[in-house]
Amino acid sequence: MNFPGVLLWGFVATIVLTTLMSAAQAVGFTRMSIPFMLGAMLTPNRDRAPLVGFLIHLLNGWLFAFVYAAAFVSLGRATWWLGGIIGLVHALAVLIAVMPLLPGFHPRMASEHHGPEPTGLLEPPGFLALHYGRRTPLVTVLAQVLYGVILGAFYRTATG
Repeated sequence: MNFPGVLLWGFVATIVLTTLMSAAQAVGFTRMSIPFMLGAMLTPNRDRAPLVGFLIHLLNGWLFAFVYAAAFVSLGRATWWLGGIIGLVHALAVLIAVMPLLPGFHPRMASEHHGPEPTGLLEPPGFLALHYGRRTPLVTVLAQVLYGVILGAFYRTATG
């Protein structure tokens, strides 16, 4: 495994994914902010949460880049379309399995079954994160597929 390649392209792919998601939020395609959600897990300060969450998201992006690279190595190749397929599977897993579980371990998120409490800063994402807007699944899938495409395309050239 090419560790420098994973670190470089994992960083680039995470920055692109985060920028796309943030731009989609800014123009009203979604109300979901992954950095805010992650940061709010560690701090109740609404101003500090996005910064803390961005750093967590960057670390997560690097960790997932190693998973993608392991898949590329296991399959014996890395291509943009293979990265895109892995990104699509990753996005569907996040939207279908992880997002609905988030209220169960997020200390400041309301639950689908219980109303907001004094510590609840966030509404639960719900199935496919649809509580954050009807376009949220589309934005999430596109951003995650682009993450995979970047890793697949450039990791291949980095490994020769």
